[in-house]
Amino acid sequence: MSHIVVVGAGLAGCEAAWAAANAGAEVTLYEMKPNKYTPAHNSPGFAELVCSNSLKAKRVESAAGLLKEEMRRLGSICTEAAAECSVPAGGALAVDRDLFSEGVTRRIMSHPCIRVGHGEITDLDSLSGDAVIIATGPLTPQPLSDKLCSLLGGGLSFYDAAAPIISADSIDMDRAFIASRYGRDEGGEGDYINCPMNKEEYEAFHSALILAQTAPLHSYDKGEGKTRVYEGCMPIEVLAKRGADSIRYGPMKPVGLRDPKTGHRPWAVLQLRKENTQGSMLNMVGFQTNLKYGEQKRVFGMIPALKNAEFLRFGIMHRNTFIDSPRLLNQDFSLRENPRLFFAGQMTGVEGYMESAASGLLAGINGVRSVTGKPPLILPDNTMMGALSAYISNPEVGDFQPMGANFGLLPPLDGHIRDKRERQAALAERSLKSLQDINFD
Repeated sequence: MSHIVVVGAGLAGCEAAWAAANAGAEVTLYEMKPNKYTPAHNSPGFAELVCSNSLKAKRVESAAGLLKEEMRRLGSICTEAAAECSVPAGGALAVDRDLFSEGVTRRIMSHPCIRVGHGEITDLDSLSGDAVIIATGPLTPQPLSDKLCSLLGGGLSFYDAAAPIISADSIDMDRAFIASRYGRDEGGEGDYINCPMNKEEYEAFHSALILAQTAPLHSYDKGEGKTRVYEGCMPIEVLAKRGADSIRYGPMKPVGLRDPKTGHRPWAVLQLRKENTQGSMLNMVGFQTNLKYGEQKRVFGMIPALKNAEFLRFGIMHRNTFIDSPRLLNQDFSLRENPRLFFAGQMTGVEGYMESAASGLLAGINGVRSVTGKPPLILPDNTMMGALSAYISNPEVGDFQPMGANFGLLPPLDGHIRDKRERQAALAERSLKSLQDINFD
């Protein structure tokens, strides 16, 4: 029986271990928690969600929804766990992050073919598997990071941020209302708490936000050269500096919402989404930030409904590192110069929780195939998983930057469909048909 070693029990590592074990391999999964934590992690469980509890859109006709459906059909542990602990979030799949982690951890720990080793891996030479999958994430500890940089010829980096979490019972509901945008809720009462602002309140808030003090980057976050911020997790204060209406057309857009107290659409609105099934913790949607903690409380407290908000976790910003995958990796996530060494997760340049998980799923499958004499599983580029794999391994990519699931990655349809939703539905249908036709033996 083949032996696969996986380093890192984040979403990608858990998917890799699960897929390899289900393919018949003996798996050793190494995780340094709870002995050691990265600056962004604080829970001992596997598959810890750091930045947000949203796994993006549910609709199969959306890029994110299509990705999750492809993963589900390939036996994803993360989509299975997420289905058990979802919380209301309109058209998005959001989860209770603690229950999600518990669900993934429970499955991994109970699998008869997976052994978990706790402790930090600092050197690849100490790993004795037939194939090794590195899924240590964008905050790989320095000793192993140095080894990987030496092996791979350096790394790339960008900055990532997380939004604050606040106590639900500290919201002034006299200044807020419950609704989903355009009434797209599942329970009929709305999945979001909306904190409206009028024009005067918004302008005062915007002025304070762009002048607020940001937190200095810690030593582990300091990189060389110009700081790159990933657009998908742009700090709210950085976005606000792009113009007076930049956040009002972004995370604070009021379209599709009407305040039942006034009957009018607010000038701007902050949405709060449930962090846990009880709804006692709320995430400030789109409010990733690197403001100092005191400034977060002061400035965000200018939103009327948050005047007395209790912050359960302040927003943070940290440096994420990814490798130059187009130069280094094959489409099956193996290293070109050493096809028994695989990489998975955000460090490969896929961006997003489920994108990272998807890369781990494919790395796990292909790790086993590489040591059992089977050809690699390369999904068609008209599937979302295949397109992401092709993107990160394409040597013709110029300025390589992290990429999440999007329909722009897929080849166009044979015939032009003018309506966007119909076009996306056709792309999704084509993808799932391609997946259905694959012989996985």
